[in-house]
Amino acid sequence: MTTKLTKTLFALTIIALLSTAFRAGDPLPEKAEDVSPLLVGEKIPEVTLNNTKGEAVNLKKMVSNKPTVLIFYRGGWCPYCNRQLAGLQKIEKQVLALGYQIVAISPDSPQNLKKTMNKNDLSYTLVSDASANAAKAFGIAFRAPKKYGRWLSKSSGGKNTENILPVPSVFVLNKKGTIKFEYINPNYKERLSPELLLAAAKLSK
Repeated sequence: MTTKLTKTLFALTIIALLSTAFRAGDPLPEKAEDVSPLLVGEKIPEVTLNNTKGEAVNLKKMVSNKPTVLIFYRGGWCPYCNRQLAGLQKIEKQVLALGYQIVAISPDSPQNLKKTMNKNDLSYTLVSDASANAAKAFGIAFRAPKKYGRWLSKSSGGKNTENILPVPSVFVLNKKGTIKFEYINPNYKERLSPELLLAAAKLSK
C-alpha cells in the first residue's frame, strides 16, 4: 500500500467528519452536516434489523461471524445509492477474498430490498432499518427535508414515520464489531469509490 493512498484514505475520513456536531442522544439533527457518528475504535451498538424475508436479525451477531464491510445507504429510490451498490457488486469477490462480508443497510422495507437486489443483480446481504433505529444508534441519522416524506413512507412500508434518512456511510468492522475504518460524507452525491474501499479493507486487516 503506497503512502500516498494511505494519506488519501485518512484525509477522506477526516474531511467527512469535520462538520459533525451532535452526539448520540441529542435531538435529531435537521441537517446531514450535523450528524455525529461513532468513531474509529468504537464498537457498533446492539441493533436489530430485518432481512429480505422480514425476519429479525441481530447486527452484532452477523458481524461476529465475519469481518464486515458495512454500508448505510438512503434507499433503492436513490440513483447515487444504486450506483454505489452496483459498484460494490463488482468488487464483491475481491472483498470476500480478503475475508470480509458485505452488508448494506437502508430504511427500505424487506420487500423493497428485494426489488433493489433484483434491479442491481446483487448477491451480498441487504437488511432493512425501516424504523431508522440503527441509523440513530450509529449517529448518522438526520431529519430529511419534507419533500422526502412520501418516498420514505412508501419505501419503508410506512414505518419511517419521522422522515429520517441516514447519511451515506461506510464502516469496516472486525469480528468484535470494532470500527477499523469509516467514511461518512454529508454530500450524498459523493461516495467512496470501490477502489478506495478495497484499499481501506486491506489496511484494516
